[in-house]
Amino acid sequence: MFHTKSSPVVLLIQAVLVIEAVTGAVTQTWSAVFVAVSTLVLTFLPQRFAGYLGIELPKPFLTGIVLFIFATLFLGEVADFYERFWWWDVVLHFMSALSFGLMGFLLIFMLFEGDRYAAPPWALAVLAFCVGLSIGALWEIFEFSMDQLFGMNMQKSGLVDTMTDLIIDTAGAAIGALAGFLFLKGRQFGGLDKVLDQFVQANGRFYGKLRKKK
Repeated sequence: MFHTKSSPVVLLIQAVLVIEAVTGAVTQTWSAVFVAVSTLVLTFLPQRFAGYLGIELPKPFLTGIVLFIFATLFLGEVADFYERFWWWDVVLHFMSALSFGLMGFLLIFMLFEGDRYAAPPWALAVLAFCVGLSIGALWEIFEFSMDQLFGMNMQKSGLVDTMTDLIIDTAGAAIGALAGFLFLKGRQFGGLDKVLDQFVQANGRFYGKLRKKK
């Protein structure tokens, strides 16, 4: 099993969550305690899950995942960022779609064992885009189901919220797929190419043909 050392940012977030959980318990703010503890537990799961699959998560990947969890659950719910900043949900949707686009590319590229000549770069990019957008669409179905079955209000303004989220998901997934396309072309793209390269290098045994043909 791989063990990626946590970055200072991850350790700081975990410390903040512990402090918030203790403070909430002292003040008997149990909802805050529940969210803080749940978020804290989730910050440990990505590394555990990756280790179970035999995948190593580079520090930027792990830090990004933990930051997203913290921003979504704790800052969004406890700090009420969703209500205080209208753009908070938009940014998180975009970042999640971008991440899923990158992850879709890495997964598909892994299935080809890193053989950059097995399929045209544009074809791999299209598949990565489909993966990213599909995950976003499944999430919207989940929100709709929760609202209909349990009377929740995850869709906020209904159709407008859903379509806005899907448009943002489309943009994020497209950028993630484009990053994969340019990575195969050996071009730089706002640092995303370096993120992809770090993951590939850290998990070289899954991308054996890339190393042979480089």
